[in-house]
Amino acid sequence: MDIRIGHGFDVHAFGEGDHVMLGGVRVPHERGVLAHSDGDVVIHALCDAILGALALGDIGRHFPPSDPRWKGADSRVFLRHCRALAAERGWAPGNADVTVICERPKVGPHVPAMQALLAQELGVAPDAVSVKATTTEKLGFTGRGEGIAAHAVCLLVRA
Repeated sequence: MDIRIGHGFDVHAFGEGDHVMLGGVRVPHERGVLAHSDGDVVIHALCDAILGALALGDIGRHFPPSDPRWKGADSRVFLRHCRALAAERGWAPGNADVTVICERPKVGPHVPAMQALLAQELGVAPDAVSVKATTTEKLGFTGRGEGIAAHAVCLLVRA
């Protein structure tokens, strides 16, 4: 086949802080996230989608939280690694679709910046990256404001 698709999911609980990283963009928020790296759920889910399409496990296998090298790491490093793994195997991102799940922060105003940054990191046109947000209508951990989650799908095409 000349295409592969992968799905990724990530979640982080809120903790102390004054911002969250989403799609490589610093988004002001009254809380941060509890994470070993910068806790960017968008990039983490996207990495898992790429790794899934390649059948190479998940982000924790490649960047274990037990490894001190990744403490506070910029998640774009993880995304670059996943893109390189794809390229080494003859694959390139075709498009990506990400959904952020949270009541707050408001994601919409930051979507254009996230799309531009993710497109650059993936080596695709900005219109090949979709970032959107939804709430859970105040249900579950995201609805109670306890954390944030993201789903991602990435299509890989033969390079």
